[in-house]
Amino acid sequence: MSSGSAKGFKKVIQKYNDTSLILRILIGIIIGAVLALIWPGAISWLPTLGDLFVGALKAIAPVLVFVLVASALAQGTGKLDRRFGTVIFLYMLTTFLAAFVAVVASFMFPQTMVLEEAATADSIPQGIGEVIHNLLMNVIANPFGALANANYIGILFWAAMFGSAMKGIAAEGGKQFMKNVADAVSLIVRWIINLAPFGILGLVYNTVSTNGLAIFTTYGKLLLLLVGCMAFESLIVNGIVAAVALGRNPYPLILRCLRESGITAFFTRSSAANIPINMGLCKRLGLDEDMYSVSIPLGATINMDGAAITITVMTLACAHTMGITVDIPTALILSVIATLGACGASGVAGGSLLLIPMACSLFGIPNDTAMQVVAVGFIIGVVQDSVETMLNSSGDVVFAAIAEYRDWLKQGRRLPGFMYSEKERSKMGITKDFPGDTADAMREQNIAADAELEYK
Repeated sequence: MSSGSAKGFKKVIQKYNDTSLILRILIGIIIGAVLALIWPGAISWLPTLGDLFVGALKAIAPVLVFVLVASALAQGTGKLDRRFGTVIFLYMLTTFLAAFVAVVASFMFPQTMVLEEAATADSIPQGIGEVIHNLLMNVIANPFGALANANYIGILFWAAMFGSAMKGIAAEGGKQFMKNVADAVSLIVRWIINLAPFGILGLVYNTVSTNGLAIFTTYGKLLLLLVGCMAFESLIVNGIVAAVALGRNPYPLILRCLRESGITAFFTRSSAANIPINMGLCKRLGLDEDMYSVSIPLGATINMDGAAITITVMTLACAHTMGITVDIPTALILSVIATLGACGASGVAGGSLLLIPMACSLFGIPNDTAMQVVAVGFIIGVVQDSVETMLNSSGDVVFAAIAEYRDWLKQGRRLPGFMYSEKERSKMGITKDFPGDTADAMREQNIAADAELEYK
């Protein structure tokens, strides 16, 4: 390659990297859809780009979770205080509320579906007892098997064990090595996400070539109910929870998390792969690294609002299709089952969709019929899974920030500038969100803040 060609190639790469990732992804979507409509299935190699992208994310995500959690605990200073308990409480509370919202919406807008061909699966949980048993067995699964099978419950457990052990026995050099490994794996994930436009182009081309736009007509109402529930959960329910916890308008935080975390998660469709994005956002929000380095990977496993909605809506749609009357007490039991099932979904082969038969068994629906619902779930999963991941991943940051900001308010420390109205910013003399982009800079600012500042 000549020097002129090399310079031109470098300029193209530089231009690509300088362009917003979201804009690049949108261009990839448009190109993929147009090519599929003009030459459906003719470009046989294009779907391979999507397979490579998804395969790379699935391969690296379990390793990422393990090294991040292990490194964070090995380096930690023992600051997993009440804030960590608050984060876990918010994860579980909002997952239950998400299932409850799905129940109410399904009663208000009952959906039916065309059940034709049953899907197949190796192992389907038959009841909540089996779900809990599977969850506990996944916790103590072989650590290498957990990594190979993307069993995130097991990965979290063994990473916590390994990190805690290393904290007590490793020299500073060993701890630094673990941190370097975590940083390296995070960088690899960022490289993969940087190539997302090409992978998404292939995915869109394959999807539109195979299904056309039928997904939006045949199952449009069902998909609209799912997406509507997830939007309501993100903007209304989480907004109310955040407002009660912080005592102020939470939408600057929620919208920022949706913009900086949710959009990327929508396209990658992987909460685990989105962890580096969330970690970077937590740093920009001024959060304590000792906290978010553990709570964010944990949230990618147990903060499953979207999964709870999917399980509940799809189960009740099946019940309505079969003419089964569902009473309120049974629906509330379904909410609890969906909450527990959603938290353990990552440890079940096939994800949250394969927990639908377990929920259907509550109404006496046979497995053959329930698996047809799973098949429908895979069809609409092109959109449903993206919105579900967007809700889950952005919520990880929202609740981590709520827990920490709530603690700041109790200590008389002011919140980041973007959390205040223009009138409050002017009164308090706030000219920018942070003096810097790190948690340390935010702490320095709070130490210097007026301790007698009143919050409304």
